[in-house]
Amino acid sequence: MFKAMIMLTRRDDMTHEEFVSWWLEEHVPLASALPGVRKVILNVVDEGHDEAGIDGVSELWFDTQADFEAAYASDVGKATAADSMAHVRGRVRLF
Repeated sequence: MFKAMIMLTRRDDMTHEEFVSWWLEEHVPLASALPGVRKVILNVVDEGHDEAGIDGVSELWFDTQADFEAAYASDVGKATAADSMAHVRGRVRLF
C-alpha cells in the first residue's frame, strides 16, 4: 500500500471553522472519487493546538505510487487538486 499524507494550512482570509466546513463537506467527495483511492482519512487539527499552523492532515491510500500519480493526472484528480489549492495557502505532502 502507498499512503500520501498532506498537511494543509487554510487561506489567510478563511477562519478555521470555514476551512473545516469546506474540507469536510465539499472537498471530501472530490477526494473520495479519485480513481484507485482505497481509503481517505481527514484529520482536523484543533485550532490553537498546532504550533505549525496546520489546519488538517489528509491520508490518501492507494495500492501503489503509480496509482496515486495516475489518480492526480486524471480529470477528477486535477479538479481535486485545484479545489484544494483554491482553499489553502500551504500544503506539505509526505509519502
